[in-house]
Amino acid sequence: MAKDSGCARNGFQRVIFDGGRERRKAKWNNWRHMNCKCCYGIIIRIAQRLYGKKSGAIEKKWPCHLAFCGNMHYVLFMDSAIKYRGKTFNAEDISFVKGLIAENPEASRFALSKKLCREWNWVQPNGALKDVVCRGFMLQLHRAGQIQLPERKRPPLNPFGKRKKPEVVHIQQKPLAGSLKSIRPLTFSQVRRTPLEKLFNSLIHQYHYLNYCQPVGEHLKYIVYAQGDPIACMAWSSAPRHIKARDQFIGWIPDVRMKNLPLIAYNTRFLILPWVKMKNLASHILGQMARILPGDWQKQYNHPIYYLETFVDKSLFSGTCYKAANWIYLGDTTGRGKDDQTHKPNRTIKAIWGLPLTKHFRERLCHAQ
Repeated sequence: MAKDSGCARNGFQRVIFDGGRERRKAKWNNWRHMNCKCCYGIIIRIAQRLYGKKSGAIEKKWPCHLAFCGNMHYVLFMDSAIKYRGKTFNAEDISFVKGLIAENPEASRFALSKKLCREWNWVQPNGALKDVVCRGFMLQLHRAGQIQLPERKRPPLNPFGKRKKPEVVHIQQKPLAGSLKSIRPLTFSQVRRTPLEKLFNSLIHQYHYLNYCQPVGEHLKYIVYAQGDPIACMAWSSAPRHIKARDQFIGWIPDVRMKNLPLIAYNTRFLILPWVKMKNLASHILGQMARILPGDWQKQYNHPIYYLETFVDKSLFSGTCYKAANWIYLGDTTGRGKDDQTHKPNRTIKAIWGLPLTKHFRERLCHAQ
């Protein structure tokens, strides 16, 4: 039995004590710490249910030399299933991973993740392997003691750990005012993985109140031009996992949401450059983007999108441009963030806005692929 709490927390789900003081009636979610040396300082979680269909039991005895303790008997019920990123992996899956490692004793962790992706068909819609996700899954199994990965051959490269701030790109700050009609039509340039991406990153970092943050996963970046000069920037990325108001509006159940989440694009940044002052420009850009983005997303990632969404900080903005572009106000966030453990607001409340791209969006998004 490991002495640290991590192994006890991750490996064992249900624990009961038969000897010594009865602990069945303890609060289910509390962690109990035993300080006597013979108990090895094990941190124990009292589970809500003592038995489960997918649990296997291991019974052991640890002699305790404390007068009030006597012999301590405990039963550990270990779950055979492991969850990772919303997917459940059973003992058979873990056994397959062990076999793959045994069959390729000279393979590196990188090579093993590639092989497992091919065996399980972990492939993105555009054909790229999900090897980063796979390596994370295998590392979780390794840390839980379920498999033994080969030693690392080199420290993992983390492009986000030492990422520098975007290089400042200077442009002509030509004041622009007047009617929208005088500068139409606008030009929308998708700049991800092009020489203009540096300009996009620089403008967002200099002039957006949230600065620049490198998107993760599927994402596209746009610069909007008027008469050859940049006037606005927009960034789109993969949608957040859980948004209660959105999920209720669509009619999602958890399993379908996890499968169809890639069919939504999330507007992470929207910037109109500060020297541009033009009425109705923001809503016009949003309307044009709703027509342009689905085709670009299909071309880049080989799958459609049927819905757009964004958050608007209510302490700073009212969301008028989204309303004018026919976006729908769905409600407010809780202010707790996606990984909250306290159940208390710890950030500003944001309005949730969404835009269906087709009248059949619910049918498409709720269809189990």
